[in-house]
Amino acid sequence: MSRVVIFYGTTEGQTAKIAQHIADVGRNAGHQVDLQHAAELDPDFSLAPYDAAILGASVHEGRHQQYMVDLARGQARWLSDHPSAFFSVCLSIASDDPEERAEAQAIADHFTASVGWAPPHRTVVAGALRYSEYSWLKRMLMKRIAAKESGDTDTSRDYEYTDWEAVTAWAKHFYATLGEDRSRKQLVGRG
Repeated sequence: MSRVVIFYGTTEGQTAKIAQHIADVGRNAGHQVDLQHAAELDPDFSLAPYDAAILGASVHEGRHQQYMVDLARGQARWLSDHPSAFFSVCLSIASDDPEERAEAQAIADHFTASVGWAPPHRTVVAGALRYSEYSWLKRMLMKRIAAKESGDTDTSRDYEYTDWEAVTAWAKHFYATLGEDRSRKQLVGRG
């Protein structure tokens, strides 16, 4: 089986939760999966021991965490030469408005294009409203945005919108391709 690293960028913790779930799916499929919060990455970290990588970042104010952009840009060549995947966590993907969903997809597409990486496996996942972790001002802003979308506005609790079945299916598909990539390499090596 393959050795995979998952790098994630998180602000309120939902992307970390999703990354952990994706890691568990891989481990259950027999892969060795390491999980790494990219903001805490050791400067001497190397991708050399890995066969594949998954990057996940959350969207805040229309963009992903800068440290995730820097990581992807710095590793774009390795990511392009190895099996890789990207998931973006954005509340707008859960909207009923097709324009909002298209914007969430466009933000994810901009991330990969801006760093020079075109992962064949990409998805946008709905995150969570973590009212309990927001400052008063951010709580009111998020409540206003949620109200505009006919969403959840009770700021006394948090709301999770992640479709775990879809995340599981996406992760299983990615991990299944690792076996296909390995089989292709073995066939090419014999030819």
